[in-house]
Amino acid sequence: MVMTFDLREMEVFRRVMELGSVTAAAAALNISQPAVTRMLQKAEARLGFPLFVRERRRLRPTAEAQIMFPGTLGAFAAIELVQRLSNELREGRTGILSIAAIPSLASSILPAAIRRFRDQRPESAITLQTFSAHEIIQRIASHRDELGFIIGPVGNEAVVVQDLQSTALACVMSPDHALASRRSIGPEALAEYPLICPSRNLVLSEQLARAFAERNVPFRIAVEVTHTHAACALARAGVGVALMDGFGLMGARATDLVSRPFQPMLLSTARLLTARLRPASRLAQDFINALETNVESGARSERSSRSRATRT
Repeated sequence: MVMTFDLREMEVFRRVMELGSVTAAAAALNISQPAVTRMLQKAEARLGFPLFVRERRRLRPTAEAQIMFPGTLGAFAAIELVQRLSNELREGRTGILSIAAIPSLASSILPAAIRRFRDQRPESAITLQTFSAHEIIQRIASHRDELGFIIGPVGNEAVVVQDLQSTALACVMSPDHALASRRSIGPEALAEYPLICPSRNLVLSEQLARAFAERNVPFRIAVEVTHTHAACALARAGVGVALMDGFGLMGARATDLVSRPFQPMLLSTARLLTARLRPASRLAQDFINALETNVESGARSERSSRSRATRT
């Protein structure tokens, strides 16, 4: 078996390469010059080739030493990174939190929570990726992401589900639309207008189909979309009435459009997913706390708005 450097010998080699002499390396390492020389000699004996040759009282690195030096620096950089991260993780100062979310939640309830979390943990980082609900469930179950955010059913025993917040379905349209003057809108009123709806395989579309069927009104989708920004753009262009939940409307920030409640009320619930067999990290728990604070604040604001609307 061929033996190579041990870590201490590698450190001696690095110092001699950086400082150019045994004397300087010994001073930097706080050991004697003979100790530096012995460690270099032992390393050379095991490697099977010289690392330095002496020329005019100075050490000149061999070609082999020059080839090995960048890798040595990389090894120490990796070691120092691991040590720094372990210290910061122990102190709760840094880390990377991996989040997967459906697009409407990534642009609605998560930005404010991320800001609050980053205010509390400025040295921490987040990876936020958007996927379909089915993909997110699989990613959480397989531990590819730590936190997942979806709307709709889960049906996977490897995942723990926590309901966060519910919003009602709304009808979104341009201010000059014929239905904009109504306080609420039901299937009968929508029967003669083109509908802009979420993908047919989503829970919201299924709820809409049932609501229309119960009123004996045909449910005809004129344009099917996967992103709420597209739905708002279509409504803005006068293509039809966009049907979307409050999360989608919140994320789209379509202040130039009007929204009216859909009747009967249909609710969409944002859900937090975590892996059953993976304990939440300190980062994840801090993010959940920040999110719950924001959700509760939003719920109080919404209750207050509804109360003012009722009084008026």
